[in-house]
Amino acid sequence: MNDVNDVLYSVGDGVATITFNRPEAMNSLTLRAKAALLDALTRAAQDPAVRAVLLTGSGRAFCAGQDLAEHAASLDAGQGLNDTVRAHYNPIVRTLTEMNKPVVAAVNGVAAGAGASLAFACDLRIASEKARFAMAFTGIGLAPDSGASWTLQRLVGPARAAELLLLGEPLDAARALELGVVSRVVPAAELDAAARELAVRLAQGPTSAYGATKRALAFAAGASLPDALDQEAALQDECARTDDHVNATRAFLRKERPVFEGH
Repeated sequence: MNDVNDVLYSVGDGVATITFNRPEAMNSLTLRAKAALLDALTRAAQDPAVRAVLLTGSGRAFCAGQDLAEHAASLDAGQGLNDTVRAHYNPIVRTLTEMNKPVVAAVNGVAAGAGASLAFACDLRIASEKARFAMAFTGIGLAPDSGASWTLQRLVGPARAAELLLLGEPLDAARALELGVVSRVVPAAELDAAARELAVRLAQGPTSAYGATKRALAFAAGASLPDALDQEAALQDECARTDDHVNATRAFLRKERPVFEGH
């Protein structure tokens, strides 16, 4: 495991595990941490040996969002946001959502501001019973970023998203599960094992089909039904040419369990 930067990266069983590693600062994001996170995500996206990604945090937080001490120094220097949304957060979110591999967020504790947004950008979210989500943007006089305005309303609906974003009231794990923000809540001691089991299961699945599913969902979110149907047809043609589809079809006819190779 590489711990030179503020983000840890390791690969095993086809899963790239990426861990926010500033526990003393609730895994808040400095410029260095954001650069390390983007590097890790890009590495995972480009590595053919990686077939699923697991994103989590060290210590008692998942990620508390922007490091406000660094941000305050930038404000004092007259630099404002220093273009960090366009230069850092947006590329991170696009890499999470556009990689042709499933991404699982294991939310071990507080996920606030951009930290919550990054969890929302993952494909699946499993949470510890100690997890807390907070849309903290308006509390410091800011609008949402890191995709929260897009992802959150698709998870909970426009009215509930407006409430969460405007009021900034935190969600505990049980309420997050009730609203559909997360798909599963487990005891804190079981989170690592449960999240890893899910990520390994995905890593053993049809990677190309998972990537196509991600693209279909993203396209359909802003498309008409006829256009979404056309996109589905194109993606289905693409998947039909994969070895995984051909081999799985043959396995089905032989009443065997398919083994997916990811291509």
